Amino acid sequence: MTIKIIPDTVLDLPIDGVNLRGATLRQELGNEPTLLVFVRHFGCIFCREMIADIGNAAQKNPAYPSVLFFFQGTAAQGKEFFPRFWKDARAVADLPKNFYNAFGLENGSLSQMFGPEVWACGIRAAAKGHFIGAPVGDPWTMPGLFYVQGNRVHWSHHFRHAGDHPDFETLPEKLAASLQPVPSL
Repeated sequence: MTIKIIPDTVLDLPIDGVNLRGATLRQELGNEPTLLVFVRHFGCIFCREMIADIGNAAQKNPAYPSVLFFFQGTAAQGKEFFPRFWKDARAVADLPKNFYNAFGLENGSLSQMFGPEVWACGIRAAAKGHFIGAPVGDPWTMPGLFYVQGNRVHWSHHFRHAGDHPDFETLPEKLAASLQPVPSL
């Protein structure tokens, strides 16, 4: 399922977490284009890699879009975890997976979690200094990326497997293009 419009009931849900500016998702997003990043769980080697890679790309590129992470844990767990990978990260604690479910994120299959491509990506992540830790949240949940503005989803990344990441360095160009109106013929 690919969500195109974020329902008001989801936008008006209260939020708690790390470095947040608003009390609801709507307030947190405002009308600023934002990359929503749903991580699998804190012990996931690929989630650690993704947070660090996005943080590094955002620090190098002042035009990088605003980023908002979602995680399956408590605000206290997030405040302990995120500074290890990106101290300025904004993140919503979603232990009951209300936002994960609203955006249609599902559990992965055995091959999406442990297939040959996943092992190859694990080598990539380990080469960057990331390792597996204790899971916080459901380790079978697939990750998600959604580029939103207001209540509209302009772009999303369908993860083929747990280690499937887009190139976060070049992602801003793709995201900016998704906001451009399509010329009429």
